[in-house]
Amino acid sequence: MTYQTIDLLVENGLAHLVLNNSQPGNPMGEVFCREFGEAANELAGRSDVRAVLLRAEGDFFSVGGDLSLFSRDLDKASTEVLNGTYNLHMGLARLLRMDAPIVGCAHAGAAGGAVSLLSNCDLVFAADTATFTAAYARLGFTCDLGATVGLASRMGIARARRFLLLNESLDAEEAAAAGLVDHVVTQGGVTERALAAARDLAVGPTRAYGDLRRLVGKALGTPLESQLEDEAQSLARAAATADGREGITAFTQRRRPHFSGS
Repeated sequence: MTYQTIDLLVENGLAHLVLNNSQPGNPMGEVFCREFGEAANELAGRSDVRAVLLRAEGDFFSVGGDLSLFSRDLDKASTEVLNGTYNLHMGLARLLRMDAPIVGCAHAGAAGGAVSLLSNCDLVFAADTATFTAAYARLGFTCDLGATVGLASRMGIARARRFLLLNESLDAEEAAAAGLVDHVVTQGGVTERALAAARDLAVGPTRAYGDLRRLVGKALGTPLESQLEDEAQSLARAAATADGREGITAFTQRRRPHFSGS
């Protein structure tokens, strides 16, 4: 499928999901919202995707929501929000349900929904010049794109609340200290580092990664006894996979495992 605001390429198990409407700053407008959902749906339907690299082109990772959607007719702003989040949220939900881990790469500034999107990635690399701005409260808005889950899981509830309420803007080091970012890299090397991590994940035990993502994602909302049983059942499934058998065999033979994702 061809997209206007996104580039999508799957190569050797790694999906490159690239925001590429760079001239206006990769805004999350009507076309982007639809295409993000379509791209996520395409990836979710493929059996060869073992990791996803989310990055962007241009001077910004993304400036966030396209305010022109609201400003041209304020009476329809509420309807525009529902239309846009329908595609965005379905797309994010489908990406998060995949076995494939998601690596985010913020080579430049991110605001609003872009920060929310990055916060839901499994690993986030940031250029040392990148900034991360809450943006919502400045507009009198609440948040979307899983911000309340992603930010809270990364930063903790109290820190996420402060970030959103005070409309904070964090530089890369501050974002790393808060847990929003995992690795800070020089601006010229961040894409290469993120790509290397994504490629490593793309040759890993994909089904085990999927169960790990799901187990951790629900950990704080599940009673301990239920979580323990879910862990046991997940581990039993992993042990029965080809990758599980390969991992045990490689360990006993003192060699590097060669996972197939099955």
